[in-house]
Amino acid sequence: MEKGRIVLASASPRRLELLASAGVEFDVCASDIPEEPIPGEAPADFATRLARDKAVATAARTEGRWFVGADTIVVCAGEIMGKPVDEADAVRMLRKLSGVSHEVITGYAVYDRERDGLLCKAVVTKVVFKPLRDEEISAYVATGCPMDKAGAYAIQGGAAYMVERIDGSYTNVVGLPLCEVVEDLRRIGAL
Repeated sequence: MEKGRIVLASASPRRLELLASAGVEFDVCASDIPEEPIPGEAPADFATRLARDKAVATAARTEGRWFVGADTIVVCAGEIMGKPVDEADAVRMLRKLSGVSHEVITGYAVYDRERDGLLCKAVVTKVVFKPLRDEEISAYVATGCPMDKAGAYAIQGGAAYMVERIDGSYTNVVGLPLCEVVEDLRRIGAL
């Protein structure tokens, strides 16, 4: 499927697995940018800004033609939830998500170094959690799984049973809206 050199600007094993599952050939070069929202920044703008910054920063330090950056956040009752800072934060996040609807937003960006072109989009999926008991939350947090996940959960892992329903892209909740990303890569000539 390769037409040019695509670089995934992410260390996320979930993004790597998703992109590879679509038959896309790519290299990986993790980006390291600050992930702090600007005061007043809308959640989708925050996620797409981080995705753009990851793609462009990676392009500045490695070879390639197209650079794909992505960032996933969870938004619940107006709070942007990134990765928990510690176990207590993970417990707090899961308690807040318990029994309510929230949004998972993944911003993604594709930077074309040759044309100096940039495509940025955000994909939103609505997720509803079942009401969670404190012992369920404690047991899940004790696994360590929530610690590197936005909103402190992985739909594809131990938290799958917590999800009553989703409206939108499942792969977006995992960390990369695969349908949209692959279609955009095709549309711009990367695939």
